[in-house]
Amino acid sequence: MRLPSVLLVEDYPASVLVGTLMLEHLGYTVDTACCGLEAIEKVDAASKPFMAILMDVQMPGMDGFEAMNIIRKLEREKGYRNTIIAVTAQALAGDRERCLAAGMDDYISKPIRPDILKKKLAELAKVSNTD
Repeated sequence: MRLPSVLLVEDYPASVLVGTLMLEHLGYTVDTACCGLEAIEKVDAASKPFMAILMDVQMPGMDGFEAMNIIRKLEREKGYRNTIIAVTAQALAGDRERCLAAGMDDYISKPIRPDILKKKLAELAKVSNTD
């Protein structure tokens, strides 16, 4: 049985390492992208959607919002949609709403808590198993 695949988009190497270990411990296959452009390339090359894309919102060059907008255009061409979860160190009032209004499917603040990540991904797995 193939494990569900998660794309972790993060520019900070230590966060990539911690995120990858956390996701693997939870039983997911992890693909990583160090920037928005690489995330777009990975989505474009994929033959099916990732179970989730954990998208760092603040990255140099192309931020997570710009990358998400391009990914959404690619998805329309491919005929499927990825679940994109905004990941940000900003945990101010209104940040979650701003991320959702921009087109993200969910929001997690940094540092990512394993219990919250586990819960959000388990909810996604339930939804994808009922499709």
